[in-house]
Amino acid sequence: MESLIGLVNRIQRACTALGDYGGGDNAFSSLWDALPSVAVVGGQSSGKSSVLESIVSRDFLPRGSGIVTRRPLVLQLHKTDDGQQEYAEFGHIPRRRFTDFGMVRKEIADETDRITGKTKQISPVPIHLSIYSPNVVNLTLIDLPGLTKVAVEGQSETIVEDIENMVRTYVGKPNCIILAVSPANQDIATSDAIKLAREVDPTGERTFGVLTKLDLMDKGTNALDVLEGRAYRLQHPWVGIVNRSQADINKNVDMIYARRKEREYFATSPEYGHLASKMGSEYLAKLLSKHLEQFIKARIPSITSLINKSIDELESELDHLGRPIAVDAGAQLYTILELCRAFDKIFKEHLDGGRPGGDRIYGVFDNQLPAALRKLPFDRYLSVQNVRKVVSEADGYQPHLIAPEQGYRRLIEGALNYFRGPAEASVDAVHFVLKELVRKSIGECQELKRFPSLQSTIAAASNEALEKFRDEGRKTVVRLVDMESSYLTVDFFRKLPQEMETPKGGKPEAAAAVDRYGEAHFRRIGSNVSSYVNMVSDTLRNTLPKAVVYCQVKEAKQSLLNYFYTQIGKKEGKALSELLDEDPALMERRMQCAKRLELYKKARDEIDSVAWVR
Repeated sequence: MESLIGLVNRIQRACTALGDYGGGDNAFSSLWDALPSVAVVGGQSSGKSSVLESIVSRDFLPRGSGIVTRRPLVLQLHKTDDGQQEYAEFGHIPRRRFTDFGMVRKEIADETDRITGKTKQISPVPIHLSIYSPNVVNLTLIDLPGLTKVAVEGQSETIVEDIENMVRTYVGKPNCIILAVSPANQDIATSDAIKLAREVDPTGERTFGVLTKLDLMDKGTNALDVLEGRAYRLQHPWVGIVNRSQADINKNVDMIYARRKEREYFATSPEYGHLASKMGSEYLAKLLSKHLEQFIKARIPSITSLINKSIDELESELDHLGRPIAVDAGAQLYTILELCRAFDKIFKEHLDGGRPGGDRIYGVFDNQLPAALRKLPFDRYLSVQNVRKVVSEADGYQPHLIAPEQGYRRLIEGALNYFRGPAEASVDAVHFVLKELVRKSIGECQELKRFPSLQSTIAAASNEALEKFRDEGRKTVVRLVDMESSYLTVDFFRKLPQEMETPKGGKPEAAAAVDRYGEAHFRRIGSNVSSYVNMVSDTLRNTLPKAVVYCQVKEAKQSLLNYFYTQIGKKEGKALSELLDEDPALMERRMQCAKRLELYKKARDEIDSVAWVR
């Protein structure tokens, strides 16, 4: 079973190397959270640090008054063979071994200050420390800031709540074993550690009680009621600890010697002698290790399930990000063409209705164009005053005799010129929609997201092609308008009634003479021209969309990247490589996914290979 704890430590160490650890916002911290660990909880000056140092048999933690532990310390203990040198490694400076544990203490303090500054503030960002020693058992312990009841000078007003919330993020996890540390010289009913443990673990299945400072109790008193479970019962037995005194710390008393003194204390104590075999830091370490073995064994199936699920998700993520690109020019050209086809497929789906956006082109024809045609100023242009002016100018020195044909022609030609504006505006509106669909299609093409240079090149090539299609579309719609101006539909005017107004008691000839210069005459001319213009407007309303679709939309669907394909075929290896220059952030993302995938697969293989008895 020892191999199981070592396995968990190795997986946690690998998670630490990749930054996949709990207590943060990392999206891949679920494996770390699923692995069992032991969190040490207690009030300030309850003896937490001394308990940890007793378990490690090394003096390595910063000491002082107030809040000394201001960041979580994730401590991984790795048992080595007897005779091997003890050393420590930090997660933030990997591959550097510390054999001087005084330097370990200094590095913990310096690393704490690096995040929090030289203040009394706290930070949830953990410090990761691994200790390799023959004097430890395989364990992962998390030292948390001590719970406090009031903020002191230099601390924020929310420090009490902040510390409690930080501690809860660890001990609230169902895979966390709680080591609740309380001093024996205080009433257990006021223990901050027990109070919090009872809230997050009401059944007590995950809580181990540790009673420190037994040797500092007032004479004539003892802690048997607590240790024997009468004062406060836990599912697991309480363990008493005798830490080094301040005088021993000042004299740098060796931790091995301190352990021996602790054993002697319990063995010779009249109050605790009958409990000596179940007291002390050595027993606590073995008890935790044994329980952790059972804990891991019970959770192996769920951990394996989580690992398999994570492997599937990571492989899917790698497929989404894409595999590394080949260096061969032929393979690179093939990749570029495949990426272009993927983009082109999405672009066509937008146009054909598989994706939203193409309906905006129909909106140009069904809403914008008719609205623009209705807004043309024909009422002003065909007013009586303007009709009289145009007709009179067309007659020159010789007034028209029956019908002012030249006046009609000039009025119609002038009116039809107004259609150029809406026709060209339709071309521009569709061009804008097509450009926007190119931009959206590039953004939606997952395969292209890897290659910002190719994205830019495809966008530039597409927009260049769309400009050409727009020019052709503009020429075509202008031609349609000019065609209407160049030849008028004669039958329309032949069918117009020849109206003559005869005044009462007057002769028709006189009426005609008066009508040439009367307002009714010019109004009738304007009305006839308006009818003809409306007929042309209806025609253009149907033909302009056909021209725009034929010159722009259809061409965009069929030959958007044709010129680009021609040019790309002429490029050599270096130019192709430049187009496939990936986004550095995406490359980093793929590399991290690959590392995590390797970690999860290795963890699965190791779990499968470990021999354990169900």
